[in-house]
Amino acid sequence: MVIGVNALVELNFRVMCELRRYSVGVVAATLIAVAAIFVPSWSGDPVRAADPPAGNMPVIVELFTSQGCSSCPPADAFLGELAGRPDVLALAMHVDYWDYIGWKDPFAKRTYTERQRDYARSLWQRFVYTPQMVVDGRYQDVGSDRHAINKLIERARADKAKQPLVQIARVDEPKADESDAGPPAKVRVESIGFRGTASVWLALYDREHRTDVPRGENAGRRLVDYNVVREFRRIGTFDGRPVTLALELGDLVGRHDAGVVFVQQDGTGPILSCFGFDAGGAKRAGL
Repeated sequence: MVIGVNALVELNFRVMCELRRYSVGVVAATLIAVAAIFVPSWSGDPVRAADPPAGNMPVIVELFTSQGCSSCPPADAFLGELAGRPDVLALAMHVDYWDYIGWKDPFAKRTYTERQRDYARSLWQRFVYTPQMVVDGRYQDVGSDRHAINKLIERARADKAKQPLVQIARVDEPKADESDAGPPAKVRVESIGFRGTASVWLALYDREHRTDVPRGENAGRRLVDYNVVREFRRIGTFDGRPVTLALELGDLVGRHDAGVVFVQQDGTGPILSCFGFDAGGAKRAGL
């Protein structure tokens, strides 16, 4: 049957009118149902325990700090409190630009300084400083300002609920006991609706360190640092198409307490998803 142009226009108009009868709630319910039954089509490694929907995903809070900074201990303590919250994944990144003033921070790395500088560019800051907290790659404020940071966490959570769904799942070789203990060998990243470019980051961290500081601005103090990032690197990119990435931990297994893989738009833009895991740090001797 051949349909003329006018008939097609009229048919399209009628379809649009019918669609308008559906409420927003029905459309939303339909989208949720589609997301719930979405099953990617791939073969090979078994996939375990996918992440929760974006609205329930923990908000990542990064503290840029230094043991050589006298203003940082209150922010370090606050990060320790945030680390105990189930809705927050807290990470401490120790920068190295205060190492010259009397005490070299044993956890500082140039990598973390460069990451903070990248944030300064993406968040339109004129300079870097400590203590600074970056909330989910979206917002920043002084790390010791509890009220401001808590407000930003709530704001980031609301933003997350509106973004395209990105999920990370562990991919493991089959085991005799089917145990998920320890870090994954690989992770699978997939999405419903994400279009763009994102980096996939891996961070390994120790839950707590205590350091006696003999020199510098914090001389004579015992500093307690929480969720101290010890290893940080990009393990791949994500463009919306399903991808499997190897963590390649090697001899790092068992050296640190925990880890997280997270997907971040444009390198240091909004964090889209995260997957935390135990890294076998019970084998690590001392703090």
